[in-house]
Amino acid sequence: MSKFNKIETLGIIRDTRIVPVFYNQDTALAKKVIKACYEGGIRAFEFTNRGDNANKVFEELMFFVRTQCPEMALGAGTILDAQTAAQYLQIGADFLVSPCVLEDVIPVANRRGVLYSPGCGTVTEIVHAIEQGCDLVKVFPAGALGGPSFVKSVMAPLPWVMIMATGAVEPTEENLVAWAKSGVTAVGMGSRLFPESVLASQDWDSISVLCKKCISWFKA
Repeated sequence: MSKFNKIETLGIIRDTRIVPVFYNQDTALAKKVIKACYEGGIRAFEFTNRGDNANKVFEELMFFVRTQCPEMALGAGTILDAQTAAQYLQIGADFLVSPCVLEDVIPVANRRGVLYSPGCGTVTEIVHAIEQGCDLVKVFPAGALGGPSFVKSVMAPLPWVMIMATGAVEPTEENLVAWAKSGVTAVGMGSRLFPESVLASQDWDSISVLCKKCISWFKA
């Protein structure tokens, strides 16, 4: 069962603003990445459903997070159907993320009171997702859609919309300040937050330090 309800998870994401997006079939490595992010101030983490037995890895990560990172909301990403959504909610996922709007996933999440953030690429999709009860929409692929300028244009007529931009988000001060100024509620950030070289060298402290910097740059 999810530890955090929709409102609580949304509050966590709105507070820290940075949501790492990660997948690795090595459970031990994934635990270290999550822990490093947690120590860097991250409180919402998306583990993507992209590999064989990803749900089994997620199950182990969920137990780890509940015991070692108690303030962390752990979500499942790349959800593409209602059956998979239900499976991850049964494990305890605190939120769900998709690359597109999936009509059959929305009621599954709503019945459990869990935050569902579907990917949107147009104003029509964004408004439709909100009408269906999705409080936080994911703009994806944000870079290809125009980056911060796209979000800023959307926010002009729809200032109440809460957007998480994912795609082309970089862990640099210049990039994060630009996203923050666009009006996004949060950003999702993938491999650039934990490059292969860092994972290979197991330099977990550098991930923690970079997370702290990203949070500070965005909030500033």
